[in-house]
Amino acid sequence: MIDDLTVIIITFNEEANIRECIESINGVTNNIFVVDSFSNDATKEILNDMDVRYAEYKFITYAHKRNWAQKNNPFKTQWVMHMDADERFTPELTAWFVNEFSEKKKMTDGFLFSRKVIFMNKWIKYGGQYPNYHARLFRDHLGHCENKDYDQHFVIESNRITVVPRADIINNVATDLDDFIASHNRWATKEAKEIFSNHGLPVGEVRANILGNPMQRQRWLKHNIFEKFPLFIRSFLYFSYRYFLRLGFLDGKEGLIFFVLQTFWFRFLVDAKVFEMKKDHQK
Repeated sequence: MIDDLTVIIITFNEEANIRECIESINGVTNNIFVVDSFSNDATKEILNDMDVRYAEYKFITYAHKRNWAQKNNPFKTQWVMHMDADERFTPELTAWFVNEFSEKKKMTDGFLFSRKVIFMNKWIKYGGQYPNYHARLFRDHLGHCENKDYDQHFVIESNRITVVPRADIINNVATDLDDFIASHNRWATKEAKEIFSNHGLPVGEVRANILGNPMQRQRWLKHNIFEKFPLFIRSFLYFSYRYFLRLGFLDGKEGLIFFVLQTFWFRFLVDAKVFEMKKDHQK
């Protein structure tokens, strides 16, 4: 077990996910800290049953909650890793922690891992969905979550950042289509408000840099290419790019559903909400 690592998980009504998430971590560390926002399902009963340390904290924003959780980590470890309840350690990630982390951490201040998106019980491999690297593991005093309402990344205040291939995090993006649509509707509102309030200017602390790490390149492409196209048109182009040029069609019927909803419907909905906000502002 790794003693100087805490895995931090934020929850709200995650009875369907939290047990499997924690069980996937158990082979790596006993330091698991869950911050819940007053769930009214069986989430806390499961945490108590598994003897997992948790705290209650009122939800303000995802970034605020994640940063509060890290600041109030009861285990006070040097290293922290952030997870969502619908995510899991893969066996390869567990093996990396057990066999490589103790040496690799001497040479770096943070690590980026790719997520394996699971949608309708299928791994979405194509369309640019894999690999898709995110900062999740870093020295406690050097990392935090950027203050964005949507599409937040963790910022590591160091140039010593390591990309870890083939040691992935499983991401179950939704329990069913109703859940997927409802959650993306909420996120579309957050994204639209951010775009409208900032007049299309970049938001967030991750520096847009085409020559930087995977997160910086992603931020550069979004702001310098995707957001330069007109509202609505860009959702058609984005779907075509992901589904056809990046071979999303190879993910079968599940891929068709995923890419229509994720890269067309969701992006079109964001633009429609921005359009609505602009009209309301002009009244």
